[in-house]
Parts: sequence; C-alpha cells; structure tokens
Amino acid sequence: MTCAPGKLLPPCSPRPNCVCSQNETRRHAVAPLPLAGRMPIQALAFLTRIVSSLPGGRVVGQTENYLHCEFTSRWLRFVDDVDFAVDQAAGVVHVRSAARTGWWDFGVNRRRVEKIRRLYSARD
Repeated sequence: MTCAPGKLLPPCSPRPNCVCSQNETRRHAVAPLPLAGRMPIQALAFLTRIVSSLPGGRVVGQTENYLHCEFTSRWLRFVDDVDFAVDQAAGVVHVRSAARTGWWDFGVNRRRVEKIRRLYSARD
C-alpha cells in the first residue's frame, strides 16, 4: 500500500475493519498518540514492549521512525497489521490498525488501538 501525499500511513479502505489516526472519516478515525517529550526511538521502543506484551502481538519491521507489527488471533489465526509512524514536527505517533482479510472486524482494531493508548499513556 502507498500513502497519500503528506500522509505517513496508508488510508483505510472503505471496509469497516480499519482505524487510522490519519483518516478523516468518522468510521475509521482515531487520535494519534502524543510523543509527550519522548524522542522517536524512545516512543517506538516503548510501543515495541507494549505490542510484545499483548496476546498475538509481534514486531515484524522497524526503522528509526516507523514500526510495523502483526497481531494474530488465537482461534481463527486472522492477521491484523498495526503500524506506528512518528511525526516529530506534530509531536505525535500516528497509528493504523487493519484486518488483512474480511469485511467486519467487530471493533477489534479500534479496541486494540485504545488498549495500546491506555498502556502508552500510563507511563506518562
């Protein structure tokens, strides 16, 4: 997938199985995570620990400003992709969580992002 001009993450498809902090549609929108004075490498290291602590979560790729993760469901082994992109100028970490297959996710991706947000904010 490619990103739209000026965006760090790919947009969600019209399917209701994705959330992204750079999407403007209400169905898909979530707030980005605040950097809150952290350096990008610190924020991504903390997010790596959070993802690794959650069921089915693992980091599969990383650069100095980007983190790509996968979450595999226990029962049906569905894989969701979760991406974090640091926007240091805006002072945020953008997040996108999307199912690879299917139409509905029954809110799983939104709940996952909100759980990550709670764990990430608990450190502040």
